[in-house]
Amino acid sequence: MIDDNTSEEKRLQESFRQKTWDETVTKDSWMVFKVMSEFVDGYEKLAKIGPCVSIFGSARLKREDKYYKMAVEIAQKITEIGFGVITGGGPGIMEAGNKGAKMGGGKSIGLNIDLPFEQHFNAYIDKSYSMDFDYFFVRKVMFVKYSQGFIVLPGGFGTLDELSEALTLIQTHKIGRFPIVLIGTEFWGGLLDWFANTLLKNGLIKEEDLGLFRLVDSAEEAVAHIKAFYDKYSVSVNF
Repeated sequence: MIDDNTSEEKRLQESFRQKTWDETVTKDSWMVFKVMSEFVDGYEKLAKIGPCVSIFGSARLKREDKYYKMAVEIAQKITEIGFGVITGGGPGIMEAGNKGAKMGGGKSIGLNIDLPFEQHFNAYIDKSYSMDFDYFFVRKVMFVKYSQGFIVLPGGFGTLDELSEALTLIQTHKIGRFPIVLIGTEFWGGLLDWFANTLLKNGLIKEEDLGLFRLVDSAEEAVAHIKAFYDKYSVSVNF
């Protein structure tokens, strides 16, 4: 059995090996077709799903965790007011989101990506809306293009990446404004303090950027914010 460290070292050595020009061009050219196929497949499958909200959060949170239970409740309530639910398709908060969507009788979409030790399809995704991606950036386009709102529960680097992507695209007017809801003052408070006391203080964001999201502590508040936003603004595609 190959030691994990040895295997990782071999991968690093291979990545640093000098490639010939022909190897580089050939690999990059074929990669373009793979990327295109993921975009086309995603567009074709998701174009008909109707208004949806994406639910993000850690794959590592267990079913007994309070945030898992809250994600189930949020997803159920979201579907009951007419939205489908999109998640990353895996375990943890993603599973909770898809489970709640099923309980609420709504569409349950899973955009999966293969990750070691962590990611696998959960059992609550509608089979017709279960997709597998190789490229994170293609998957993130699908989240943003076909979501009319983001609900973000506690998570790690992947969750932060998805949150930052949405905030950046709205801040730079690359997509239209849509509601972003952060769940858990206890969890997000330190980051939001850093936004205000470091980013804003140093002129790296504007005061108005702190209004791009809403921080809440209950499923009722999260769903109410999404509903209030679309009671005021009509639902449309993001770009």
